[in-house]
Amino acid sequence: MTEDSTLDEIRTALAPDLAANAAFDGWGDAALAMAAETHGVDRDVARLAFPAGPVDMIDAWFDTIDRAMVEAVPAGALATMKVRERITRLVEARLDALAPDREALRRARAILALPQHLTRAAALGWRSVDRIWRHAGDEATDYNHYTKRAMLLAVYTATLTVFLDDDSAEQTETRAFLARRIDGIMRFEKAKAGFARRTRHRPSLSRFVGRLRYPVV
Repeated sequence: MTEDSTLDEIRTALAPDLAANAAFDGWGDAALAMAAETHGVDRDVARLAFPAGPVDMIDAWFDTIDRAMVEAVPAGALATMKVRERITRLVEARLDALAPDREALRRARAILALPQHLTRAAALGWRSVDRIWRHAGDEATDYNHYTKRAMLLAVYTATLTVFLDDDSAEQTETRAFLARRIDGIMRFEKAKAGFARRTRHRPSLSRFVGRLRYPVV
């Protein structure tokens, strides 16, 4: 790093090393000091880059994981896939990026589970699933935007729990678990779309009542 580096640049540079150190020293001053030393950053400046302490460090790390996920699965590679395959591949890519630092992830989740951090934890989870859907090409702006992300967040959170204790080769148990849950999302989306088509032209009770109150003249 140089003296002209911005705090954003410092956060991005230190994040991977923070995770590597946090596996042994926790998400705190010791991990931050080691990461700062590795990159030649003054410790006081490093602290300024993470004013909220551990949650800011975890935030920065998750952001680099999201970027690694996008780089691992470029838009061109997704173009030929079905939606189910796109979401599955992106989640798997994110898990692959997390794999070297599973203990850091375990410690991060413990911190984010504290009552004072629940709002921040929810925001970080939502950011990640939003990035997954957007990179997969989702452009929904109605209520589907929120239902898709809410369902994927539930699936991803459950998958992380399996992932942390998965000792199978290449996380085959995690991948199988994820595949089943993604299949559930796709079945729900298909059923929802079918219901919308069937009810599109049905008489609307609300419109009928409205006409009784305000007849067309």
